[in-house]
Amino acid sequence: MALGKKSLLAAVLGLLGLAAQPALSEERAKDLFGAEKLPTATAPQSFGFYSKGCFAGGVAIPMDGPTWQVMRPSRNRRWGHPAMIALIERLSRDADADGWPGLLIGDISQPRGGPMMTGHASHQIGLDADIWLTPMPDRTMTRAQRESMSATLMVDEKTHLVKDALWTPQHTALLKRAASYPEVERILVNPGIKKKLCDTVKGDRSWLRKIRPFWGHDYHFHMRIGCQPGSPDCKGQEATPDDDGCGKPLAWWFTQEPWRPNKNPDAPKARDLMTMANLPKECRAVLDAPGPASAEAATYHGGAVPVAVAAPEPEASPQPATTASGGGDLPSAANAFAATPRMGAPVPRPRPPAK
Repeated sequence: MALGKKSLLAAVLGLLGLAAQPALSEERAKDLFGAEKLPTATAPQSFGFYSKGCFAGGVAIPMDGPTWQVMRPSRNRRWGHPAMIALIERLSRDADADGWPGLLIGDISQPRGGPMMTGHASHQIGLDADIWLTPMPDRTMTRAQRESMSATLMVDEKTHLVKDALWTPQHTALLKRAASYPEVERILVNPGIKKKLCDTVKGDRSWLRKIRPFWGHDYHFHMRIGCQPGSPDCKGQEATPDDDGCGKPLAWWFTQEPWRPNKNPDAPKARDLMTMANLPKECRAVLDAPGPASAEAATYHGGAVPVAVAAPEPEASPQPATTASGGGDLPSAANAFAATPRMGAPVPRPRPPAK
């Protein structure tokens, strides 16, 4: 039987050791966004949902601050919407004043967001951040130490309860402080940590509604803020219930159901299948947008975000940033990072595999 034209072409390419390139819309989004080393030099804006989107105008938190240090720097995930980076720095200062010796900062987002090569399903639009539950050491760690230092696991994997010898009132105070900010919509923690808070917090318990149990999150908490002004194409999440979340929904986590082995552990993750066609159309423009000259040019140092201009294009006139109601304080010109007013995920480890 004669080969069709497509089959013949495929056979020839196979003989030549070549593979046909996928159509542009079929490129894996994680490969494209994972390859970006710098953000866009444009006004900050988030597109899509926390687990299906991207963002522009990101800034980096410095590797070191007076009250924080960035962990796992090789991942290049210290980028976020300026509002998120400003909030992390604020949390570090407030927590220090509360008695927490400094934050160890885990993953925030890639420079332009999007799905990651490994780990999280969320963290795609610059509005998620992981904070370790291990206090910062009283020294500046080397890069090698930041890559290799193990976090403290706060929960017993068999009982799913917090290890009482490790939990302190300062852990509770840190989570309460993080939940106190109006822009923080939810904080994801291990169910054991949620139970510990439910069992021990006295007085005002209103902030507990933001503390949501989820798999993993036994060595860090995941802080998520809402869509920011100037991001009309950002898709928000449902509000958390008004109650403290310590009733029947929490009790479910201490049954066998949540911990039953995954029936299909080898199924591909969403990030492994997601193509550019699955993301908001604006994400293609985010990939194509010019970037700043260096990471330092787009690093937030408190107070005001540095101007990070892309490669000179004299013939291009600045375009006004897209704003929504309440977005008047956002940058008015493209190619500039300006101060944003101050205003849970990774998808954690899945259910245990079948034995």
